[in-house]
Amino acid sequence: MNPRLDQLHPYPFQRLAALLADAKPPASLPHISLAMGEPKHPAPQLVKDALCANLAGLSGYPATQGTPALRQACADWAERRYGVRLDPASEVLPVNGSREALFSLTQCLIDAGGAAKPVVVSPNPFYQIYEGAALLAGAEPHYLNCEAENRFQPDWDGVPDEVWRRAQLVIVCSPGNPTGAVMDLAAWDKLFALSDRYGFVIASDECYSEIYFDQPPLGGLSAARALGRGLERLVMLTSLSKRSNVPGMRSGFVAGDAAILKQFLLYRTYHGSAMSLTVQAASVAAWNDEAHVESNRAAYAAKFAAVLPLLQPVLEVERPEAGFYLWAKVPDGDDAAFARALFQQRHVTVLPGSYLARDAHGANPGRGYVRIALVAEQAECVAAAQRIVEFTQTQRAATPA
Repeated sequence: MNPRLDQLHPYPFQRLAALLADAKPPASLPHISLAMGEPKHPAPQLVKDALCANLAGLSGYPATQGTPALRQACADWAERRYGVRLDPASEVLPVNGSREALFSLTQCLIDAGGAAKPVVVSPNPFYQIYEGAALLAGAEPHYLNCEAENRFQPDWDGVPDEVWRRAQLVIVCSPGNPTGAVMDLAAWDKLFALSDRYGFVIASDECYSEIYFDQPPLGGLSAARALGRGLERLVMLTSLSKRSNVPGMRSGFVAGDAAILKQFLLYRTYHGSAMSLTVQAASVAAWNDEAHVESNRAAYAAKFAAVLPLLQPVLEVERPEAGFYLWAKVPDGDDAAFARALFQQRHVTVLPGSYLARDAHGANPGRGYVRIALVAEQAECVAAAQRIVEFTQTQRAATPA
């Protein structure tokens, strides 16, 4: 077996299952899970219709590069959304969701054959695929703690020169999971300058970019455009899962540096990751329509508006810049104990923040927080918030003065 498999950590949901395994919640309360970031809104009818209308595609082998129609739809969407004109033949590549692409892109990019161990720089807390992809590629993850003092943003100035010299890939998640923080243009400018100096590739994970409240979040492509630079050493990854409520379709695309995408396409022809023609046709319908996205965005905004006034008197929590998570600071600082007791007493599941992060630079930046995913329907989210309030007030009353 590949010895690098021994370096992998259990996934956060495995740890959560172990934490709650022997807890006995009240049977009188139906379970409400706000732990997993799995969209629960209905899939758009236009996507269902396109799937059904193109079932003949199941009978054919798809090309890894995807159909011209899909690549054009992705490029058109990127131009509408980011103001960047992409060549659909060389700067766009369909993928089976951003998770699959993040993993395979890392395997494609990392060269572990040199004398110095390569580094993948990752935010901390983070989506665990960043770490697993780095380890299995033979790289060393370098964690950048994203804490409240820095608006939950990575501190690029805090990375030692020795790490930058070995860095081959920097992964950015903006809007961030779990904090919802968005990188501003100054942060992008600094990161691009570092990439120019040290030669690493930037992979910008933007799967939450279409769930926002005010202005559309800045992305890597639009930042590059605003700064008057090209797409060299930049790859953006996005997905229909959150935007269009179709996580089961496993559909997204990557865009950016044509030289990188050319090699990534070569890798993928061997990787066996071509998207079904049926799913491609449905993806074209999804990327070409914004009405369902606007409706989806409004539903999330309504949930935040209903839930936050309930939670803010008992938890330290603010509306994120984007995304569908609340990153809530728990009263006593023990996120795992809070999550277990909440499940046992009120039958509500949230995810301990420390499970999404690693101890790095003397701290675990997720410790003391829980991630609350507002993915269920509004009434269920409100019911869960009310139970959290009751639980927190009970805990507070039981604590000696």
